[in-house]
Amino acid sequence: MVTHANNSARPLSQRLAQALDGYPLQTDQHTGATLMCMPDVEEHTEHYLSIEHGDSVHRGMLTGVLGGALGGFLLIMAMLAYYHGNPQNALQALIIAIACAVLPFLWEVLRPMPLPILFNRRTRELYFEQDGKLYHSPWDGIAAAAYSMNTVGPYTGRMGHAALEVLLHRYAHPEEQVLINLGSPLGKSLRMQLGFWEYLRAYMDNGPWFDEEGNTCESPVFNHSMLEVRKRRGQWARLQWRDIKNQYRANNGRNFLGADDLVLLIGGIFLAPMNAIQNLTYAIAKRRSRSRWPELIRERLEADGPTSRLVDLEQHQAG
Repeated sequence: MVTHANNSARPLSQRLAQALDGYPLQTDQHTGATLMCMPDVEEHTEHYLSIEHGDSVHRGMLTGVLGGALGGFLLIMAMLAYYHGNPQNALQALIIAIACAVLPFLWEVLRPMPLPILFNRRTRELYFEQDGKLYHSPWDGIAAAAYSMNTVGPYTGRMGHAALEVLLHRYAHPEEQVLINLGSPLGKSLRMQLGFWEYLRAYMDNGPWFDEEGNTCESPVFNHSMLEVRKRRGQWARLQWRDIKNQYRANNGRNFLGADDLVLLIGGIFLAPMNAIQNLTYAIAKRRSRSRWPELIRERLEADGPTSRLVDLEQHQAG
């Protein structure tokens, strides 16, 4: 059954696109879109690329708000109370501040985090885990499609979105299939999703490092620059200050600091502790969650791990 599914992947991709009223995608055909990376890309390494999904994007936010914002405010109040000779009030504020940081941190770090969607360059396949079930598909000939949609709300009006979806099947149970989104479709256009598909094609076929045209490149500079969009969270103050300095140089020191620049700079400084704690919590939760991958996936992510595909293992077991 696995072999039959692989041989019919091309018409399956076309049927998928037709069912979704979308754009059929092939791994060996260029869409004509400009290569584009998305903030959903969590890691871009030499051997694999990961895309976050589910509520993992919000992991660390609660700790950042309670620990970084509320906890920071209470810490300042504790210092003021101690300065004015109220050690008891200062101690109470300090205890609450620590609780605001520690309790949500432990809850978010210890709670299982949704595993990312993985693109393995070495074995040329995709992995996805849900509810303890492992899904996968070979990259070559994968069934994929992109399509656009509109949503209408009483407050937002009509909004356009676009999705990029691929079809996977469950490991050792090829009759069970799942259709997954490669990132959130909200706020994205069809052109953006096609550009992201080209990014994935360049990674799997010409990677790990490539230039803006998708051609093989020895330097990772371009790929790291694409991931800068993820690093901007928590660095708003630094980035705003950089923009202010650039304006200063461009205007020769005249009229470079407007009221909006000042507000954004102060806001970035105020939110910096919250964002820093959120990023730290996210990083720790991510490292803990990676151990939940089955051993046959973890070993294939290693530089010297097996290169056999899961579909090959299925065929061997079936034979």
